[in-house]
Amino acid sequence: MLSTTDFRRGLKIEMDGVPYEIVDFLHVKPGKGGAFIRTKLKNMINGRVVENTFRSGEKMVKPDLESKDMQYLYREGDEYVFMDMESYEQLHVGSAQLGEKSGYLKDGMEMSMLLYKGQPLDLDLPASVVLAVSDTEPGVKGDTVSGATKPAVVESGITVNVPLFINIGDKIKVDTRTGNYIGRE
Repeated sequence: MLSTTDFRRGLKIEMDGVPYEIVDFLHVKPGKGGAFIRTKLKNMINGRVVENTFRSGEKMVKPDLESKDMQYLYREGDEYVFMDMESYEQLHVGSAQLGEKSGYLKDGMEMSMLLYKGQPLDLDLPASVVLAVSDTEPGVKGDTVSGATKPAVVESGITVNVPLFINIGDKIKVDTRTGNYIGRE
């Protein structure tokens, strides 16, 4: 059990059988009556943010969350197949659940997956990944504008803005949190 005194950003609680993550909270102590805590909670299943108020000292249930080391194996139609690194069981995750994080997956990549009652909730990707450029416009001699970029499609299918000197076949490092180009490998 968690108390409202334990509240902090990033803490995960369970309400009505649904896991939530605390996005923001404010401790309010009015002149009359008891203290209370205003919170913004993110539903970890569908991503919606809701506001809720808790009385001071109220108890909350800790969600049944588990973090497992997984390895991305391959894509099968509209699903991505992961393997548990301990039990070698395979887990199929739909592309709708992964969202934009699926664009940074490479075969054989290892990561941590957050599970709620055995169902995948979130992937904890490495801070950056190295991806090969599969399509971009060629750099033209004379394009020397400082800081100019062009779009490039990488092997996983996402588009990244890269400097003008990047060509097809180059391997680039991409930040998985922002989707920005970091450097060439």
